[in-house]
Amino acid sequence: MTTASDDITLDGPREGPRSGATPRQLVVLLHGLGANGQDLIALAPVLGTVLPDAVFVAPDAPSPCDMAPFGYQWFSLQVRTPESLYVGAEEARTLLDRFLDDELARYGLGDESLVLAGFSQGTMMALHTALRRRKACAGVIGYSGLLVGGERLMQEIVSRPPVLLVHGDQDEVVSPEALDAAAQALRAAGVEVTPDLRPGLGHGIDEAGVAMAANFLQELFGEVED
Repeated sequence: MTTASDDITLDGPREGPRSGATPRQLVVLLHGLGANGQDLIALAPVLGTVLPDAVFVAPDAPSPCDMAPFGYQWFSLQVRTPESLYVGAEEARTLLDRFLDDELARYGLGDESLVLAGFSQGTMMALHTALRRRKACAGVIGYSGLLVGGERLMQEIVSRPPVLLVHGDQDEVVSPEALDAAAQALRAAGVEVTPDLRPGLGHGIDEAGVAMAANFLQELFGEVED
């Protein structure tokens, strides 16, 4: 049966590999509410120094943002009950899963070469999708987000990639308490998670957070800066 989501194709800016060689890794960058793929593709030049053979892609979310006059959203956040967040993430996961499969096929790579990185709502999608994929990706990086459906994770988890979570202790959009809640739920489900609460940081990504991501990627793949 054909659904409305079958007609939606995700796409966005791409960069790399920095080395000019055939891609050996795929890093998918998932933006937050009201932004687009251009918002996170700026991380590619920095992270590409530790993964010179990686291709980075930052797809635009599937729907126009319903809370701003510009940008996109993975799902609506006008209602933020746990159930509403879960339903929205589940619907968007179908599209994102298909996109990931297509991108891996495009570059001839397997899930072991895939990293999902997100900011805010993009972190919600990175976690929600990676933990339910049939094959585990290499890792997940999440900034300023939260774990959707944490109470259902023990029953629904399929894959357990290592996770890096970074959150500002002055975040005015997503409570810093979401970091500890996510870390606890992930650990209870058998996921290796590294949480870091950044002092003085609001809802954003700082240089230290980018450096943590670079170190995380280096540990995953053993690449060295060229």
